[in-house]
Amino acid sequence: MSVTTSTSKGIHVAMLVPRHAMTKRHFLALCFTPWVFGCSTAPRQASITAPTPQTYPNNPAKRQDIVMQAIAMLDRGYTYGGKKLHTGFDCSGLVTFVYKESAGISLKGSAAQMASASKPLEAHEAHPGDLVFFNTLGSAFSHVGIYIGSGKFVHAANERTGVKTERLSNGYWSKRFEGYRTIFA
Repeated sequence: MSVTTSTSKGIHVAMLVPRHAMTKRHFLALCFTPWVFGCSTAPRQASITAPTPQTYPNNPAKRQDIVMQAIAMLDRGYTYGGKKLHTGFDCSGLVTFVYKESAGISLKGSAAQMASASKPLEAHEAHPGDLVFFNTLGSAFSHVGIYIGSGKFVHAANERTGVKTERLSNGYWSKRFEGYRTIFA
């Protein structure tokens, strides 16, 4: 390498010049490298936007239908990933089925996705037909049930018990309670 200097319009420029001639390919690679690899000094961070909860008009008749349908599911079987009456339910599958069958409301996905698609409530704001969420797997919103009032909820618990009612005050559930959420305005 050698250093070559030149002056143009009063500006002194020093360049390192390789001993061998720079080919057109080398020149183009040098020119386009900033565009290919970027010029930023810090990596870009993806922005994550939480979905806006979809809300439905607060309809006491629909809420009552949701509760009645949830109670009608008691003693049904549990199947991991289950969403159908004849094969059994997991927690989110039960909620999906009950909301769709009783109120025509499409709630899909995992318990965590349902939490993202709903809005949080304080305990005094919760009504029968709202959702209750729990941390059962060491992560927030890993279990969901349907609040039926009087401190009780319906959920698909496990293969041994299937769909059942529980009290929110039950030690296991009260320790894991994440909160009430709703899709109603």
